[in-house]
Amino acid sequence: MGGISGRRWSISEKPFQGQAKNNQGAFVKPTLLVMAAGMGSRFGGLKQVTAVGPNGATLLDYSLYNALRAGFDQVVFILRQEMAEEFKETVGMKWEKTLRVRYCYQELGMLPVDLPIPEGRTKPWGTGHAVWVAQGAVKGPFAVINADDYYGPQAFGALGKFLAKADPDGWDFALVGYELKNTLSPNGEVSRGVCRVTPKGFLKTVEEHHGITRKGKGLVGKGGSGKSRKLTGKETVSMNLWGFTPKFFGALETALAAFLKKRGKDPKAELYLPSVVSDLLAKKKATVRVLKTNDPWYGLTFPEDKTYVYERMHQLVFKKVYPTDLWG
Repeated sequence: MGGISGRRWSISEKPFQGQAKNNQGAFVKPTLLVMAAGMGSRFGGLKQVTAVGPNGATLLDYSLYNALRAGFDQVVFILRQEMAEEFKETVGMKWEKTLRVRYCYQELGMLPVDLPIPEGRTKPWGTGHAVWVAQGAVKGPFAVINADDYYGPQAFGALGKFLAKADPDGWDFALVGYELKNTLSPNGEVSRGVCRVTPKGFLKTVEEHHGITRKGKGLVGKGGSGKSRKLTGKETVSMNLWGFTPKFFGALETALAAFLKKRGKDPKAELYLPSVVSDLLAKKKATVRVLKTNDPWYGLTFPEDKTYVYERMHQLVFKKVYPTDLWG
């Protein structure tokens, strides 16, 4: 199987209509880009459609509800073809009355260069590739999220305000930063991107830490060097909640082409968003404002997480953070 030169994206045909524009001709309200093509190997199923709230609400449903309240009026779902039908029936169709909904399909052959697919490769090329395939569906500033994570209303509110004021032709991006202690799973080790932030609140670097777990009153994890490191839990971490302008797509295509040239024969290599952003920061081509939030993060990493997340989401409904019926 080979890559198809010039095959950029695959988007369901549903034109944007009636969107307001500012004086520069850019769309006023931002787009929410949802990475939903992952298969959930450790969880054991499609996390994106797992019900955790009343009336079958998924974590993604709560993200869409929060995004709608924060000023987003359109959503682009990035899927794999084989999961599209179930996803549309379980999630997509419920939001078509309140959000403009489009679908993109992340497939192995969708590349900016002609490249034979390595033998044994079954997964797409990572989060960087996922965002790149959606470029034809995004017309202004946009946010990027994982489909299987809960981010909280404060996080979406801060990002929505940032993107509403963003210059579509600018290189000023944003990242919502969480406290590490608010992003752990009680059921196993996790990996997190630990951020270094300047005194003025801009992102300096993101370093991936693996095997983060509780040890006594603190935490331990392994940094990029592989050495064990003590953590306090107060570190700012990235949970893949980003805000970008359309300028990012050009940088992403350049990075993806370079990645494929260097590692395209590796059946497991993936291009991740943080590495692309880090390269732009190192070259001083962009800035990333870190928008800190006190919201907790919940996710479905392990099968045992479902009960824990189910209880937390029902507590939030009981406290009236969310209505029982998100679509009522």
